[in-house]
Amino acid sequence: MTVNSLADRPIALIDLLDRLLQGGVVITGDLVLSIADVDLVRIDLRAVIAPVAAAAVDNVAAAHPAPPL
Repeated sequence: MTVNSLADRPIALIDLLDRLLQGGVVITGDLVLSIADVDLVRIDLRAVIAPVAAAAVDNVAAAHPAPPL
């Protein structure tokens, strides 16, 4: 039995982006600019990138929850 690793399969960048954006992506990062060990600027980045249709459905569902059965 052979096992094919996903790392060995070539994948186009556009296919990778398509797969990531179908489910959504969360990007986080921190940036600190400092001089002489004094922090001057700190930027915390948190971004959610998702398809508009999925985000709209989530917002509608949150605004109008289904009544309990």
